[in-house]
Amino acid sequence: MKSRVAVVTLAVCTALAPLSGCGGNTSAQEPSPSSGAPTTAAASRTPAPGKGSKDPDDLNGDGHRDLVVPVFVGRGENFAADERIGVVYGSAKGLDPSTRAVYGRGDLGLPAPGKQLLAPKNSVAATDVTTADLDGDGFPDFVTTVPGTIAEDDNVIAPRTVPYITWGGSSAKSSATPVQLPQSATKLGIQSVVRGDFDGDGHHDLAGLAYNHSSLVVMYGPFTRSGAPARTDTSLPWADGELIADAIDPSGAPRATSLLLHAVSDGEQSGNTLYTARRGSQLSSSGKQLRSGNAHAFGDFDGDGQRDVAVGDDGSRNDEPGYETEPAEVDGSLAVYPGDGGASVTYRLPEAPGSARTPYGPGGYVSADPDGDGRDGILVATYEGATLLDGTRRTTVLRDGPGREDGKKIPAKWRHARPAGAADFDGDGKDELVLNWGADARFGTYGERPTRWWITDGTTHTNKATFTTTDFAPRSS
Repeated sequence: MKSRVAVVTLAVCTALAPLSGCGGNTSAQEPSPSSGAPTTAAASRTPAPGKGSKDPDDLNGDGHRDLVVPVFVGRGENFAADERIGVVYGSAKGLDPSTRAVYGRGDLGLPAPGKQLLAPKNSVAATDVTTADLDGDGFPDFVTTVPGTIAEDDNVIAPRTVPYITWGGSSAKSSATPVQLPQSATKLGIQSVVRGDFDGDGHHDLAGLAYNHSSLVVMYGPFTRSGAPARTDTSLPWADGELIADAIDPSGAPRATSLLLHAVSDGEQSGNTLYTARRGSQLSSSGKQLRSGNAHAFGDFDGDGQRDVAVGDDGSRNDEPGYETEPAEVDGSLAVYPGDGGASVTYRLPEAPGSARTPYGPGGYVSADPDGDGRDGILVATYEGATLLDGTRRTTVLRDGPGREDGKKIPAKWRHARPAGAADFDGDGKDELVLNWGADARFGTYGERPTRWWITDGTTHTNKATFTTTDFAPRSS
């Protein structure tokens, strides 16, 4: 069984059962669906906790995959949004929007953020959260990056940023546990924290970039309940950017997950460095330089049983002199780097209508296997929805938001939903696709603050579940 990305912006997710309260192509295009308004059951039910699972996306350990989504409180007009973490639980029939939970900072036992930050007191951003079963008890744990007070290390001054673990399972603590960082990173902490199994031993690991620029920090599991990793590697070089990790196999089968370092970008397509993983060994000490591109996805795209990585153009262009230009080998294409180390294969992306182009692009890539044939396709965001690239086959996947929301007219170019993830939520061996949309201008521009969600029946126009996260939000902070 292959791993699947279950959410956008936060890698994949976890839950805490004890918490309460809260080339030549053949066309296979589907007709544009009548999306309608997503519906959500008025009442929510809390699922019974299971006996534990090896699936890092099975939040309550009952054998069914779950989905974590951001939930915004109020209109979110201010820059600092009041946000919560929402969990939509799975069942034998797939995701059930009426079975859900919402967690704030207090629910997760997190310390208050630094006083210089303007976030509401109970807010916790999805972009600050990743998940992993760090102690191996079968119940995934929330790992939340918390910025604290301003600190200084040599020439770097920044909020000290530390990952905190909110333990899953029946023995969860009332307060979260700080991760014990290596001495070289203790003064300022780490950022861009991701999960993985970087040595393929079946234990979940964490990686992050040291805020003081000293190194890339890899912490190998299992972790103790005091937050200490089994061992730590600080030999990999630091670089300014973000980390993207391959997904952990949901079956629990040990599989080494490679790590991609995407260089810092303010709109131009920037570089990528791949640190390959092998079972029984730590991440490679020398990174492989890949092509430029702001969109990424890990998967088995050639069906040979090995993990590949796709890197390509996400359509964004830096609005400076020379904007709207990229080298010919980057513009409008993606490249798949095979896991066997062979030559990369380049694919052209769908052409964007000139009237729909924006300087920020339509979104990124998602790995998905909606037909269950064992070979992943790449779900690519476009200015008209999404397109699944599966070998030479291309299939459009369309969902649209409404023409008006909150009394405001939504520009046509901002109505299309974006791909947010894919997973086999109902256990039939085929992935459902996750798309989302939001009325906020920040969604149309950057893909931020989604509120409507579609869980599709593969690439068809049928939905297996739809919901609106505004229905999840508590009445006040």
